[in-house]
Amino acid sequence: METEAALEYPPTRRCRVARFQAGKWLHTEDDLAEEVPVALEYNGISHAVMLATPADLEEFAVGFSLSEGIIASARDIRGIELEETEAGITVHVEIASEAFLNLKQRRRNLTGRTGCGLCGTESLDQALRPLPRVAAKGKLAAGAVRRALADLKQHQPINRTTGATHAAAWADASGELLFGFEDVGRHNALDKLIGAMARQGIDASAGFVVMTSRGSVELVQKAATVGITALVVISAPTALAVRTAEQCGMTLIAFARGDEFVAYANAENIILD
Repeated sequence: METEAALEYPPTRRCRVARFQAGKWLHTEDDLAEEVPVALEYNGISHAVMLATPADLEEFAVGFSLSEGIIASARDIRGIELEETEAGITVHVEIASEAFLNLKQRRRNLTGRTGCGLCGTESLDQALRPLPRVAAKGKLAAGAVRRALADLKQHQPINRTTGATHAAAWADASGELLFGFEDVGRHNALDKLIGAMARQGIDASAGFVVMTSRGSVELVQKAATVGITALVVISAPTALAVRTAEQCGMTLIAFARGDEFVAYANAENIILD
């Protein structure tokens, strides 16, 4: 896979603010997380536009392509090129001919139809797409979850200065966080992580994902599509996310904070230590 050098587009920007404090105005500066339109284009055809943090966009393109089923493997991507314009950033992705034919067929099936308005699909059945069964290589240790949670802030440099981004991090079986990514959108953060895992050849069944967000069904879908077997989030899950995780065999942990967490799906895959 060929990629061009990343754009010089800062993920944060400093602005002047008036802070009301102790009964008076204090004129100072603040750091804000940047949010820009990022267009994903496959073999010259525009597919989707996301609002995202302009960082790690090659990983984002790979992860999005995998988690949305556009490609079956990172090897299907022939090249990635980033182009900055006045309107935002275009990510030009060149994919294998078979993957592109499948994508064009999907787009033809949607042309001219009115859908449910969810994720650009034409029906509820497509929105809740079939997922593969996932199977971990071993049990998930409660101590590993606690260790990963304790180290998560180290992988949130943008959030430390802005307070406005989500993080998605990959932990091995022992709970050591190997790397993490941030974005203003939780789905984007997960896609960046998935892209990095694919590019580095990480076995998705040999660890788990930790995220600073609620547990939505889209996160479960994206994770299961690439074979992730356990998802840990710090806020509440939705009922649909829990049902979906149960059905595909994923361990779903939520309200994970400090030494405590709640197992909502497939708790039998967790061992206490």
